[in-house]
Amino acid sequence: MNRRIEIAKYVVADYVCSAITWAAFWIFRKQFIESKKFGIHVALTFDFRFVVALLVIPSFWVFLHFLSGLYANVYRKSRIGEIRQLFITDVVGVVILFFTILLKNVIIDYKTYYFSISVLFCMQFILSSLAHFLLTTATNRKIHNREIGFNTILIGSNARAMQLYDDMESQKASSGNKFVGFVHIDSGNGFSSELGKKLKHLGEFENIHDVIIKEKAEEVIIAIESSEHKYIESILNKLSDTETVIKIIPDMYDILTGSVKFSSMIEAPLIVVSKTVLEPKQVILKRAFDMVVSLSCLVILCPVYLIISLIIKLTSQGPIFYSQERIGLHGSPFTIYKFRSMYDGAEKSGPALSSKDDSRITKFGKFLRKTRMDELPQFLNVLIGTMSIVGPRPERRFFIEQIIQKDPQYTYLHKIKPGITSWGQVKYGYAENVEQMVRRMKYDILYLENISFLLDMRIIIYTVLIVFQGRGK
Repeated sequence: MNRRIEIAKYVVADYVCSAITWAAFWIFRKQFIESKKFGIHVALTFDFRFVVALLVIPSFWVFLHFLSGLYANVYRKSRIGEIRQLFITDVVGVVILFFTILLKNVIIDYKTYYFSISVLFCMQFILSSLAHFLLTTATNRKIHNREIGFNTILIGSNARAMQLYDDMESQKASSGNKFVGFVHIDSGNGFSSELGKKLKHLGEFENIHDVIIKEKAEEVIIAIESSEHKYIESILNKLSDTETVIKIIPDMYDILTGSVKFSSMIEAPLIVVSKTVLEPKQVILKRAFDMVVSLSCLVILCPVYLIISLIIKLTSQGPIFYSQERIGLHGSPFTIYKFRSMYDGAEKSGPALSSKDDSRITKFGKFLRKTRMDELPQFLNVLIGTMSIVGPRPERRFFIEQIIQKDPQYTYLHKIKPGITSWGQVKYGYAENVEQMVRRMKYDILYLENISFLLDMRIIIYTVLIVFQGRGK
């Protein structure tokens, strides 16, 4: 299966539907609004303005649908949920078009505004909903017919795992799980030889990350025995920084913490363990805010970037910018960008955290760190989507492995994108050792438990005060 092709189908469908909608709306305005206003038949003229609108407005709708997440998880869509999401998105889109374009159009009276916007919304919503419904129905049919499947690893090795495997394989309409093998948890229990005859044994759970990569697994299903329930927390901790969908059998619901939901009320009775702390609408709002702020800052702060770059170049040898691999959402690596605040080659001896009187930091670098201005290039990370304005500080894998040994809860921070600033940064500042990183982590866990747009605004305000007061630690 090719996700890019599936996404392209939705993009093309949205573009075509939006183009048809705008062309029909153009004709509607000429025939019913302008003709009635002027008392004569207004001829249809498909002029340059019409052609530009026919290119730009469908692109606007595609971009809006992208922001709302309509092109995400194309193989795991709910048709009802998708139509509900389209309704909300199309309402927002029509309101934006009304204030940017329709407000300037010819009208008969104020009722014309309401009528025009209603016609535009109905045409856009009906066409786009029909296109999405047909595409999603076709995809779901392929999944049910086992033409499309998700490589799935079964975590568990005895009676429950075997029962679940048999039940799911015997379903008339497949839920999309293509089992590639199983791993066992407790070496004391071993694994069922009967299950081994039906499904490939992939080893122990301790090596689950390597197994997921090797098998290209997209889902894992936890079906362990009652005697193995004590391992559930460590299992979820270990899986939380992977990109796999995690499902679990319902009779273990009472031992789970966090947000969960049924994957289906009709197919196999499994519960999906949520890997995000944000609702879809919160994700959209946070991403939209990130894009607007990061783009604005990159443009407005251009003179500041140039001045800092010039000072760095004049005061020390080496590159202006510093890039490094960090770990982000779901444990995925990405490249972070900063203004260089240390002397070139400061980590030739290996990864090392900076301290208050670190001799590796340049004189200008100390100022940059105090004011947090060394973080300014990270607005580029935010714009391309690897970071957010507010989120836990991203760390290197070298230090993450040490933190997890002291507190496995750290993996929960990978449920959201890392940020330029965070509650941990505001309350604690830079950490000089792993112990301090663990203590700072507590603030970021607290942020995850209380995450909201208002809390993000509060953290941003505190950060701005730190910048202007030079209180960065």
